Amino acid sequence: VLISALCMRPLKWIFVCLVVFSTITVWYITSSPRAALETVNPLYFYEYEPVHRQPRPFTLRARPTCSDLRPFLVILVASSPGDLKARQAIRITWGSQDSWWGQRILTLFLLGQDTQREDRVAALAVEDESILYGDIIRQDFVDTYDNLTLKTIMAFQWFSEFCSSARFFMKTDADVFINTPNLVQLLLQLNSSENVFTGYPLIDNFAYRGSDRKRFISYQEYPFRLYPPYCSGLGYILDGKLALRTYELMSHVRPLKFEDVYVGICLNILKVNITLPQDAEQFFLYKIDFDICKYRRLIAVHGLTSSELIQFWQDLSANTSKPC
Repeated sequence: VLISALCMRPLKWIFVCLVVFSTITVWYITSSPRAALETVNPLYFYEYEPVHRQPRPFTLRARPTCSDLRPFLVILVASSPGDLKARQAIRITWGSQDSWWGQRILTLFLLGQDTQREDRVAALAVEDESILYGDIIRQDFVDTYDNLTLKTIMAFQWFSEFCSSARFFMKTDADVFINTPNLVQLLLQLNSSENVFTGYPLIDNFAYRGSDRKRFISYQEYPFRLYPPYCSGLGYILDGKLALRTYELMSHVRPLKFEDVYVGICLNILKVNITLPQDAEQFFLYKIDFDICKYRRLIAVHGLTSSELIQFWQDLSANTSKPC
């Protein structure tokens, strides 16, 4: 019996080693960069039937009606229920004026439900804010980072249902500084164009597989090594007709974790190329310190606090005569 047990022990360890080796092999095949497909095929996410059409009801809807205002540009700002300071900062800075160069602008905020659903105080605060300003759009999904794509689909849905006559559609974030007069000037230059899709272009951007959960995307959700060309969610602009076509297509395209990549996939399926900005210093993915000459030329800067947004806008407005 002792001899038999001694003989079995090496077999046991061989079996354990085989199991470990098999596990590592499977992990390598499914999780290593070599598992990613080299050529991006946006149609991988496409369904012939509109199986992803899930138009949600609006629990809050902006008070201004596009039929009355007939805006040239609609700016929809992704915000969260607790982002009151950011919304207030935008209301008194770049979102304060509803007309530039003779063109009407409508600025509204996109919200989901507060993550603490039982916190009726927070919900009532947002509803009071909506009554006061009339500029909040909300649907009944939990407002989290992973649900940003639902928020973007909501933006396209609202535009399609309530503001389809607007010439341009822009989605941006609450921590973005926008030089609205420069933005309108750019769009006036593009006014005769069709299939306008512009912003901060991201081309040949890698799908991240590391340990940072915020940036991570699984091979199961996105099996390709690179993302298709897309514009950063800090602020992208579509012409109105293209926004309507994009929303219609969204019913056929499986949502993805990253909303800007998702919009990029939709536009790739529609065979729309990015309208590259003529000036490379118009859209900034990361915050840049205030410089009067830079901020006079740019269109959007990402990553500002509410106080910075207010201060930079005041500095820009107060130094109109300073030469560059």
